[in-house]
Amino acid sequence: MTDNTATVINQLRVVLDLTHTEIQVAETRIGQARTEAVRRELSQNAGNARERASAVEEAIRSLGGLPDVVGPFLGRATAMVKAMAEQAQPFDEALLGDLILEHQLLDRARYLRALATASQHPGIVALAGRLITAHTATVEWLTTVLAEDALGGPAALRRTPMQAATGTAIRLINVPATWSARGLDRAIDTVRATPNRIGALLSRGAHAGDVATKTLVASRDAALESAEEVTRREGASGVANAICNARTVNGSLVDEELPISDYTELNVSGAVAAVKELTAPADIRIIVAHEEANKNRHGVVSAAQTRLAAIAQEVVGIN
Repeated sequence: MTDNTATVINQLRVVLDLTHTEIQVAETRIGQARTEAVRRELSQNAGNARERASAVEEAIRSLGGLPDVVGPFLGRATAMVKAMAEQAQPFDEALLGDLILEHQLLDRARYLRALATASQHPGIVALAGRLITAHTATVEWLTTVLAEDALGGPAALRRTPMQAATGTAIRLINVPATWSARGLDRAIDTVRATPNRIGALLSRGAHAGDVATKTLVASRDAALESAEEVTRREGASGVANAICNARTVNGSLVDEELPISDYTELNVSGAVAAVKELTAPADIRIIVAHEEANKNRHGVVSAAQTRLAAIAQEVVGIN
């Protein structure tokens, strides 16, 4: 075995270990998929990564080496630790970690092709080319998801509850504290009145679980709308905008506030066609939040996410 062949084998082993980690990360991300189409794509990516891992193992054996049997277990353990650590990270930091992994795989695949070319191993050159193609596509996909999130979403992946809480905490820290004393008192009074309103409605017979849930949501939405009105009237525009953003995320904007005229009257095909005409990421975010909180038509949500992905790819220069 030449020195160059030994180097090729060592690089293949590193790629194999990283691929096992990639498989586990992909499986972890499946649960965060926003749509069924994204879920299928992630499942397929995990399956393709397994096939690549098998091909790398075969390549190692063809060169007279032995795959590291600890690799799959190490990959699962690494991904598990990564997933646990991400629960305390903002969403974008978690995705950047995924992107670092894919860039490492891509760079090593390019190095591997150069080594295999120098040592005249055409089979390894072909395998490296396959790896380069796969990881280039994944890098572009993750870059698009990051751009979607930067543009305000909806990203192809949802935040975990912990990531959402972390992001909210960071935003709250940066909200300008421009409350007037009068505006603050009125907003607090509005929110404090919410439990009493809920109790009054429930006492009228809204005792069934589904009805109670709808009542709670309606009361919450009314309280937020009132709080936004009060704070904006009192000149606390920064806080009013934060409340408006909360209403947007909750999908509780009324029909007149939506970026598509008469949106609630549109059927699926009409809504999809209208969504495809949107050009502002913020408008797409509003429609997705409203759709998911109300009718939750998967075709409309998927079309909106696809539209945002196209905008995000244009922003980051992915053709």
